[in-house]
Amino acid sequence: MAKPTNQSYSFDFKLALVERFIAGETATDLATEAELSSPRLLEKWVRAYRRAGPDALRPKRKGRPKKPDAPPPTEIPELERLRQENERLRAEVAYLGKLRALRAQERR
Repeated sequence: MAKPTNQSYSFDFKLALVERFIAGETATDLATEAELSSPRLLEKWVRAYRRAGPDALRPKRKGRPKKPDAPPPTEIPELERLRQENERLRAEVAYLGKLRALRAQERR
């Protein structure tokens, strides 16, 4: 009955097994028939199903959730967009000024 881990199962497969378990079949028999690594896996699916419904059996995205995208420039008010551009240009001028000063020091 031992099967390699990291096996992924489809939503329909999980749902069918959970419904059969709820109908009265044993977890051990179902796990053996479906070649699951352990009946505990089926019991875990049943707990999730009872807690949150069928959607709990759907596959989840792995990793950290993505940050929401910044709104397109058309949605930012013009005044705010101009302030951001002004701040960026000031930083650029300050950087170029320091770079010019460093190059002047090297020439001496």
